[in-house]
Amino acid sequence: MIQKNEISEKKHYKVSFDRVGCIGAAACVAVAPKFWQIVSDGKADLAGAKKLKNNEVQELELDEQDLQVMKEAAEACPVTVIHIEDKKTGKKII
Repeated sequence: MIQKNEISEKKHYKVSFDRVGCIGAAACVAVAPKFWQIVSDGKADLAGAKKLKNNEVQELELDEQDLQVMKEAAEACPVTVIHIEDKKTGKKII
């Protein structure tokens, strides 16, 4: 049986989405529909994310297996509002 702390240790990356800057281009949805969807206000939402600052920022922890697709979504975003950070080192990946 996997312990709760073992699960959280697998989450090595933090995705931060600056929803205020989102223009609803849906490039993230096209690349990673598992994580992104366009909602009623025409902007994207990051599925399963914590909503911070009155939903102006959304954060999600991610493990290695989902890193590549999330990097592709961040790179596809025309307004660069998706950021990925290595939680252990603090290094910005995107």
